[in-house]
Amino acid sequence: MATYAEFIAQNEERDGVRFTWNAWPSSRLEATRMVVPLACMLTPLRERPDLPPVQYDPVVCNRSPNCILNPFCQVDFRGKTWTCPFSFQRSAFPPHYRGISEQQQPAEILPQFTTIEYTLQRGATAPLVFLFVIDTCMDDEDLQAVKESLQMSLSLLPPTALVGLITYGKVVQLHELGCEGIAKSYVFNGKKEVPQKQIQDLLGLSRPQQSQPGQQPVTQQPAMGMNKFLQPIQMCDMSLTDLLSEVQHDPWPVPQGKRPLRSTGVAMSLAVGLVEATYPNTGARIMLFTGGACTQGPGMIIDHDMKNTIRSHHDIEKDSAKYMKKAIKFYETLATRVAENGHIVDVYSYALDQTGLHEMKSLCNWTGGHMVMGDSFNTALFKQTFQRLFTKDVRGELKMAFEATIEVKTSRELKVMGVMGPCISMKKNNGCVSDTEVGIGGTSSWRICGLDSSTSLSFLFEVANQHSAPVPQGSRGVIQFVTTYQHSSGQRRARVTTLSRNFVDGSTSPQHITASFDQEAAAVVLARMAVTKAETDDGPDVLRWLDRNLIRLCQKVGEYIKDDPTSFRLSESFSLFPQFIFHLRRSQFLQTFNNSPDESAYYRNKLMKEDVTNALVMIQPILYSYSFNGPPEASDHLIAC
Repeated sequence: MATYAEFIAQNEERDGVRFTWNAWPSSRLEATRMVVPLACMLTPLRERPDLPPVQYDPVVCNRSPNCILNPFCQVDFRGKTWTCPFSFQRSAFPPHYRGISEQQQPAEILPQFTTIEYTLQRGATAPLVFLFVIDTCMDDEDLQAVKESLQMSLSLLPPTALVGLITYGKVVQLHELGCEGIAKSYVFNGKKEVPQKQIQDLLGLSRPQQSQPGQQPVTQQPAMGMNKFLQPIQMCDMSLTDLLSEVQHDPWPVPQGKRPLRSTGVAMSLAVGLVEATYPNTGARIMLFTGGACTQGPGMIIDHDMKNTIRSHHDIEKDSAKYMKKAIKFYETLATRVAENGHIVDVYSYALDQTGLHEMKSLCNWTGGHMVMGDSFNTALFKQTFQRLFTKDVRGELKMAFEATIEVKTSRELKVMGVMGPCISMKKNNGCVSDTEVGIGGTSSWRICGLDSSTSLSFLFEVANQHSAPVPQGSRGVIQFVTTYQHSSGQRRARVTTLSRNFVDGSTSPQHITASFDQEAAAVVLARMAVTKAETDDGPDVLRWLDRNLIRLCQKVGEYIKDDPTSFRLSESFSLFPQFIFHLRRSQFLQTFNNSPDESAYYRNKLMKEDVTNALVMIQPILYSYSFNGPPEASDHLIAC
């Protein structure tokens, strides 16, 4: 490639990966001196229309870390063997590869296929599950808009997808879909959580055999009781449409000066228990539509007396948010159950006041679900946003992935410190895992319940070699990402991305490392690290941490004459980085002034999910200039006044 910028763009287009450093330091000490950590932004399911999945299982090395055949393997075509670049184990090709030669090579060893997708042949296809949870305490106009959007969505879902309906106000109702002639529902007290075992007994559900995390889901014939509440759209389309049209505003009277009694916590607990009892480790979305904060029962955010205002950042700092800690613990317990079963929670929160996103954020952050916030459901913004969720590809299949796991394999010179993004740890510790944890660490495998083409994760790596025994100059490190997921068609697929970069001695060739810097990826990685710190540390401490890192980096790579501030210069690959940090310090991700806790949770959720391009727009908005002489153009970068 002519320049590193072109190299970075090509790799992002092909593999969905952007490294902070595209030439790697040869020792741990050199990596520490570079200030910005060795990390990458990975978009596992980046759209690749030119990459159809191959219809066979991958070839796997039988020695840890069990890497998959890739273009960086050494292949002996005469002996029909290949050597793993991670374990250096020589393995024989399976019998169906006996026809390979230098002229007839399988796709997975061709240089242009550093990313390849497999359709796994083992395991039966599983149906998708969509469970709608509707708050009936919202205004009539908003409730009508939600009902119309849900009725519209039924036509966009696959005919075999299973759907269910829960409505809640003061009480929680689980609706049967198999009734004819009369609507039937099970009513639960909104003040008391129903344990999962009791849900199974009351509803006549039996839990199928559950597969271990990371294994293929065990697909069984569902229990008969489940058919009352989760049915294929092709069987219940008309009855569910009629049922939605009959959903009315919560009938319980609301005294003046009081809030409606909302049982959001019990409704979500019931939804989680229902899907958990019937389809564990199978793709499912629980979609919550709420128009206000939970005011009774478990998960309560605020009481129903309007004299008491919902907590603010100031209340949280003073530790005077009465219900917050208990509510956070409740929703985190739910989120753990949901994530361990591979299910997704989407929260659509539309109200003029806060609805409790700050307490409920773990439901979305740990499952990869969507968090959407606005003022009213009765707007074109909500309707268009909701419809985009069901966008389809050229084959007419939904652009969403379910029940995914991602595993990282590294060559012996590297170890993974952790990941930042919408996932949970699968607690798989092996030789690829560093003792230093950043983000979600201590493992080489993570579960991501919900994925789409823009979902991105930040992986941080550590150079294993000490300064006394650096990696030899010119050596190449290799990293492999294996993302296994349930496609919207029900198939199990695995996308494998294998990457390699050169190690460079920073003491003798520092210019090669600095020239390989990707300032955009680095800004997003530091932003995610700062947001992670902001969840536990005080705001000023996080800002000081950012400032120290920026100063250290400028000292390392800047050119200047001592005691002459006007002489300071940064090379082109670093020129915009201080500007990104400048805007990050003042962004809504780190500044809580004039933002509610719900708004902070929403903004941070978006930053932790989006790819580099979208995240940079949020950190530093693009300013467009308009004229009569041509189309709108992006003007120069924003300059602080």
